[in-house]
This record gives sequence, C-alpha cells and structure tokens, in this order.
Amino acid sequence: MRKLMNKAQMEMVKVMVKGRVILVGNSGEGMVDSAVKILISIVIGALLLAGLYALFGDVILFSSLRNHDRDCYA
Repeated sequence: MRKLMNKAQMEMVKVMVKGRVILVGNSGEGMVDSAVKILISIVIGALLLAGLYALFGDVILFSSLRNHDRDCYA
C-alpha cells in the first residue's frame, strides 16, 4: 500500500512539474508579438487612410486618375 501511495505521489509531482514547465515556457512569444505589431500597424494605416479620405475627399487620391480615364476614353 505504501508503494502505491509513493508511486501516486511521484506521478502527481511529475504532472505538476510538466504543467509548470509549460506555463513558464515562452517559446512562441516572439511570433505573437510580431503578429500583434503587424495588426497594429495595419489598423493605424487604415485609420490614417480613412482620415485622408475624410479630410481631402477625392481631391488628392483619385482625381488625376479619373481625368486621365476621361481623356482617354471620351
């Protein structure tokens, strides 16, 4: 009976050590940080572009392209 209790206790300690190693490990942390940086830069770029559209409308971004199309196909 004593051997069985010792064996069960050792198995529980092994499980606890494995869990602690998994929780302490930071093997994929660099990828998560990179993904968050990329998403933040995309969101900031989209907000900047939306601000330019709201501020200037079609004056800067596509007016020359539309005039070029009108001249070519008119």
